[in-house]
Amino acid sequence: MGEEPMTFSANFSLVLPEVVLAIAALVLLVAGAFRGKVGAIFTLAAVASLIAAAATAVLGPKGVAFGGVYVADAAATYAKVAIYLSSAVAVVLGDRWLAQRGDQKFEYAVLVILAALGMGVTASAGDLISLYIGVELQSLALYVLAAMRRDDAKSSEAGLKYFVLGALSSGLLLYGSSLIYGFTGSTHFSQIALAAAHGGSHGVGLLFGLVFVICGLAFKVSAAPFHMWTPDVYEGAPTPVVGFFAAAPKLAAMMMFARVLGDAFPASEEQWRQILVIAALLSVFVGAFAGLAQSNLKRLWAYSSIANVGYALLGVAAGGEVGLQSMLIFMTLYMVDVTGFFACLQALNRDGKPMETIQDMAGLVKQRPGVALAMTAFSLSALGLPPFSGFWAKYFVFKAAMGTGDVMMQWAAVIGLVGSVVAAFYYLRLIKAMWFDEATGSVDAPSPSARAVGFAAAVFSFPIVLVALVWLEPAAKAAAAAFGHA
Repeated sequence: MGEEPMTFSANFSLVLPEVVLAIAALVLLVAGAFRGKVGAIFTLAAVASLIAAAATAVLGPKGVAFGGVYVADAAATYAKVAIYLSSAVAVVLGDRWLAQRGDQKFEYAVLVILAALGMGVTASAGDLISLYIGVELQSLALYVLAAMRRDDAKSSEAGLKYFVLGALSSGLLLYGSSLIYGFTGSTHFSQIALAAAHGGSHGVGLLFGLVFVICGLAFKVSAAPFHMWTPDVYEGAPTPVVGFFAAAPKLAAMMMFARVLGDAFPASEEQWRQILVIAALLSVFVGAFAGLAQSNLKRLWAYSSIANVGYALLGVAAGGEVGLQSMLIFMTLYMVDVTGFFACLQALNRDGKPMETIQDMAGLVKQRPGVALAMTAFSLSALGLPPFSGFWAKYFVFKAAMGTGDVMMQWAAVIGLVGSVVAAFYYLRLIKAMWFDEATGSVDAPSPSARAVGFAAAVFSFPIVLVALVWLEPAAKAAAAAFGHA
């Protein structure tokens, strides 16, 4: 006997987190358009809707909806909780930052919610069409967020560059998807997996489609050599928007990688592993060496994010439950660090001007010791010093790579470790400026919300992470076990 078709209410219950966000975005958009001004209640409503969506994802039923197009499993739940909570923090930080500059806009919160909605759809994608819809929904919102301050030339340039290169990556993704559909006759990951497992005459064409899809996804995670937009966008976009870019969208994009490769191409692991290892090592070394020449902290952290994407890709390349678990743990710990760092950065101003270069941080510890300590913790964590969270993130990835038994993966782990040592120099340069250089002026009082987020993230980086790993590790393991069972 075949399975009975699911009722509309059963399907609807599975997509409830995205329905909550869609309704919240529409209501807030209409309310903002009529009221014009944004108040505390507006921000609170946006944050509440994101938290409600995260709670709905945890408490809601699990299964496959709309004939396999949408998957609500442990992996999707894990990613959505991290993405929605990170987006809620971004709403709070961005709203305060814009308010301080007299440029508060209701569109900011609405765009963050729409981006989170797109990320949620990609995390639950069960076929190429739903994946593409999720990617475009999040990308369109992110393009506008990058150019949020349209009177600022750098912000407008950042948005335009992001849009043009994003359109190129979407083209690659779409062309690869069309090749996969052409050679397998289906867009569903489960059907593609069956066709790929049987190989046959369409094997080479399918491999071409897979390569195009990987190139499109590599742009979305800003992996080398598709990273060219990242430093310029990070430098030009508003600081809280950059903090948002570096956190939630990166996890969503890594989930896309895991969904496409783990659900649709598990039988082609040997082929896509080689591509991922090359992209991972290129990312690690581009991020490490190019970062050495940077003095602007937003550009420096852009290269840092490129290097960190390389480590996460090593986890995906390792494959299996252990590899995907390591990627999820890495991205979660990285999101906390990067959100905290940019919260501290947006809190720092000298005589009303934002402090964005390493030279601006000179003598920070004498004037703002709390913020300097937090930024020191994030820098030590990013370079992978034990016992900070960044050390544990890399530990899980390198352990997964070594555990594959594949010589190529083991060498990739060793080379990745070398890249991590090179990148340590620019984190130490920042610490040296904060602790040992002479200050050149007085630092303004940081905003309470940004300072609170920065301090909380720093405390999480160490010592809370030691406790958090007790539940984070099994949660990531359960999420990783869900891949490939759509």
